[in-house]
Amino acid sequence: MSIGPAGRAPLAVALDAPDGATALRWAAAVAPAAAVLKIGLELFYREGPAVVDALREQGLLAAAPGSASAPELFLDLKLHDIPATVAGGMRSVATLSPRFVTVHAAGGSAMVRAAVDAAPDIEVAGVTVLTSLDVKALAAIGFTGSPRDVVRRLAVLAVEAGARALVCSPQEVRMVRSELGDAVTLITPGVRPPGAQAADQARTATPREAIASGANLVVVGRPITRATDLGEAAQAIADSISAGRAPVGT
Repeated sequence: MSIGPAGRAPLAVALDAPDGATALRWAAAVAPAAAVLKIGLELFYREGPAVVDALREQGLLAAAPGSASAPELFLDLKLHDIPATVAGGMRSVATLSPRFVTVHAAGGSAMVRAAVDAAPDIEVAGVTVLTSLDVKALAAIGFTGSPRDVVRRLAVLAVEAGARALVCSPQEVRMVRSELGDAVTLITPGVRPPGAQAADQARTATPREAIASGANLVVVGRPITRATDLGEAAQAIADSISAGRAPVGT
């Protein structure tokens, strides 16, 4: 499955910027290497849809999913509410023409289905278990079993409810791919280049490891956005992803 402009490595750069001006500067630096630009809570809560419009005006985002001219849009909003509210949220953000929008699979099958039905042209990505959580943290919030067990259960629930994409750590990609096959898009945060600090991520892997395990899209933020030369850092990671590509499911 193709993501972003043809020939690009499947890299999503997380624009976790404190304001729109910084996001635009970062995007201009990384757009030549990225297939996807990811906008999360910090930036979207501060700037709202205006930041998406600004990125498109500068040619840094594709006008719509499938366009080959620029990176595609990933809205990482992690919607989690009652089904009617999530459906309303999806209808609102659908006007921005994102490729992906995240919802928490832990919201339940009815909530995921409401998101899918509200915006059928968008790839709803079910977030399984945050990459910051380990087995102790999961037990504290009431989930039994290992992170792998919880990821598997939530992944199955989300896909059965209509989600076409899933977010899981690179350590669970191979298992999820084996469980659900090649039709689902697997997105992996918690990706760190060799030698990079894990920071608040508990379940990580390198870009090459994530792709070799079967990920379709890897998300990298701070190792790029905190680099001295953002464009160089993004291109280096894109090159490492391309070198690690393997057929999906292997």
